[in-house]
Amino acid sequence: MPQRARPEILFPLFAPATALKGVGPRIGTHIERLVGPQIVDLIWHLPGGIVDRRYSPNLVDLEAARVTTLELTVTKHHAPPVANRRIPYRIDCRDDTGEITLVYFHGRADYLTSALPEGEKRLVSGTAELYDGKLQMTHPDIVAKLSERDNVMRVQPVYALTEGLSQNVLGKAITGALERAPVLAEWLDPALVAQREWSSWHDALTAAHMPRELSDLDPASPARMRLAYDELLASQLAIMLVRSHVRKQAGRPITGNGRLRSRVLDALPFEMTGSQKTAIVDIEEDMGSEHRMLRLLQGDVGSGKTVVALMAMLTAVEAGRQAALMAPTEILARQHYATIAPLAKAAGVPCVLLTGRDKGKARAAILEGLAAGDTPLVVGTHALFQGDIEFDDLAVAVVDEQHRFGVHQRLLLAEKGAAVDVLLMTATPIPRTLMLAAYGDLDESQLREKPAGRKPVKTTTASVDRLEDAVAGVQRQLDTGGKVFWVCPLVEESETIDVAAATARHTALRERFGDRVGLVHGKMPGKEKDAVMARFADGVEPVIDVLVATTVIEVGVDVPEATVMVIEHAERFGLAQLHQLRGRIGRGERDATCLLLYGHEIGQTGRERLRVLRDTDDGFEIAEQDLRLRGAGDVLGTRQSGLPEFRMVDLEAHGELLAMARDDARLIMDRDPGLESARGDALRTLLYLFERDAAVRYARSG
Repeated sequence: MPQRARPEILFPLFAPATALKGVGPRIGTHIERLVGPQIVDLIWHLPGGIVDRRYSPNLVDLEAARVTTLELTVTKHHAPPVANRRIPYRIDCRDDTGEITLVYFHGRADYLTSALPEGEKRLVSGTAELYDGKLQMTHPDIVAKLSERDNVMRVQPVYALTEGLSQNVLGKAITGALERAPVLAEWLDPALVAQREWSSWHDALTAAHMPRELSDLDPASPARMRLAYDELLASQLAIMLVRSHVRKQAGRPITGNGRLRSRVLDALPFEMTGSQKTAIVDIEEDMGSEHRMLRLLQGDVGSGKTVVALMAMLTAVEAGRQAALMAPTEILARQHYATIAPLAKAAGVPCVLLTGRDKGKARAAILEGLAAGDTPLVVGTHALFQGDIEFDDLAVAVVDEQHRFGVHQRLLLAEKGAAVDVLLMTATPIPRTLMLAAYGDLDESQLREKPAGRKPVKTTTASVDRLEDAVAGVQRQLDTGGKVFWVCPLVEESETIDVAAATARHTALRERFGDRVGLVHGKMPGKEKDAVMARFADGVEPVIDVLVATTVIEVGVDVPEATVMVIEHAERFGLAQLHQLRGRIGRGERDATCLLLYGHEIGQTGRERLRVLRDTDDGFEIAEQDLRLRGAGDVLGTRQSGLPEFRMVDLEAHGELLAMARDDARLIMDRDPGLESARGDALRTLLYLFERDAAVRYARSG
């Protein structure tokens, strides 16, 4: 069928922001940094506050320090002497009852004389104050002609800004964007609209950008509820369209005879947990069915996901086919390989590791083995889905820490074979609401138990003032043959400062413990990082016993001798992240301790977060608490997570709408999977509006 393109009615919204009046390349760049490059991005940027400019007294009645709009006659300009930039530009104004001076620091004479010509009347809005007993207003917010009274004397929305943008400039751009918003056919069920007393999409959008009272900014206000529901419906419908497309593609049933898996079970040094066994049965059933598998395996840190994944991979090998496991970082890929390789060897199955670092002949040999089918198992990084990699017959793709990959990347690996079964894994348990929002009703298996022999990690909290005690504790550990992780603070959005913090701590600890202290951070070349890790984890000479690190160690580093983890400024980390870090210790025979050091500026939420961590080590419980304390946007670091990044949805406030949207989407899929009806056509527009273009392709035609 020919692909239907984005409907023409939406073209005005998908033009670049620079197509708006008054938005040149410079302002366009700032807008792009704040919300995105297109006009549609501006309409989703809802106000976070209001300024009421309706108060308009005579000067004699003016209450100082209140936002006010005055009708003034400009009487005289007083430009400062050119030589002295410190003296402000002053403009005397009056009304029938009194006088006021407008004050501009570094004011430009040409601009001010044209905006406020002597002898003319202007509307001036801002906050006035008394100075030496006289009224003055410094840098008014708005200067306008009397004809613009309706536009000025209103409740003005206040938007979040970025450097280089003012409320005025951004407000005008958003007003321009809203003028381009078309009236669209209703895509919601009429019964729902009537029951909720919601207005149309266009009216709700206009209302959300023109709040009259503070209550209009509440996520539960009718306009914001309607817009959030539209976004959730687009998201749920898109998930279901893609899922139904994947499910419709015939799978290739894969059944093994169990001979390789039984060899691995014999070689395992421990008994599998109940949930591991259940997950293996679920996966086996999926693989044996006529449909392609798409399952999420959620397991807490150290719950044994790799072994479950290996069983799925060996089922494919028993059936004469191939399997691949892909991890987001080299450290993590090597970690999986270290677990899988000896077990694969015990089963007599060749297994290779492929990362971006493999070059030349070594790489060519690996590729040859995969293409010929001589290598049934491969573990690797992004390198696995590069163009020149071919498999003889790939049957199963396991994608670990899948939220670190874009959806697009996940699919690329699945396209390396015919009807590839996909198993997604995550060690960051995803809260129920987020699961629904991100994946709809994805088949999932959860590993809830810890493997036998895992010791609980004792967790304590202390102020950074107790740093010296922490260092003394490290000394005691080293004296008894232990190893220590020392994690440095996360600084907002700045890897450079993270590295600086880690480098400084490394220097300080080296003064105390000498060459036994190593350093790893994200900016180091891979080879250097690996060399340091080998000295810490594998005892390569000269041995490192204290590893100072940024969060590069968060996932997958296994050092059984590590018994202590110190986390500086723990309040700057998310709960799930702290839990991940803590999971790096307590993997050996000895008791393990995690010390969370918090800074002086720790707030209520920060304290609550550290309390949760002290009281529980259940990753699923921690994930739910993390959602409660931080809101959905931050829990998985959504920007990198492949989770939908909602613009108007606040999952805490709009949680009930999510279940409604899911049920609505299900009903639509049952009645009109091709979106062919009148409502279906409106729903296509909805999907395009929220840039779910890929999903529209899967609405089958006719």
